[in-house]
Amino acid sequence: MLFPDVDEGSVFMHRADPNDLLGVFSKHPISLEEQEWPSVEHYFQAMKFIETNPEHADLIRQAAHPKQARKLGRQKRKGLRKDWAKVKRVVMTRGVYTKCRTYSEVAEALLQTGGAKIFEASQYDYYWGCGRDRRAENMYGQVLMDVRAKLVSEQKNTD
Repeated sequence: MLFPDVDEGSVFMHRADPNDLLGVFSKHPISLEEQEWPSVEHYFQAMKFIETNPEHADLIRQAAHPKQARKLGRQKRKGLRKDWAKVKRVVMTRGVYTKCRTYSEVAEALLQTGGAKIFEASQYDYYWGCGRDRRAENMYGQVLMDVRAKLVSEQKNTD
């Protein structure tokens, strides 16, 4: 699942690894927006079009593999929603949080990272990943750490 820590106190992972419990390609269906989504990636990509082109969003939902969902989701000419830049992090957080609340093994894997800084180890994605020099936005790592903090807070409130 997670790669050995390269930097002390840090966790490096790949969100597109279908074998990584914390990745968006893992086979953990989620229910959101009154639909069943085969993976977080399917949900995330479809939300780009849910308001502007529901037929295309449904095509993404039905994609056979998260890679296919990603490819379909990159077809901006299909009517990308205007507010996507503002809402994409919220959409991703919602998908990841729902996955964690649905599958205890996913939540446990995230909680086992403790207080470590989590990096999405993409060298080329400077928004979701950490980039080659680890100075990129690392937004997926931030999403995971935010969801982890919420799970920890919920645990404390139930104890």
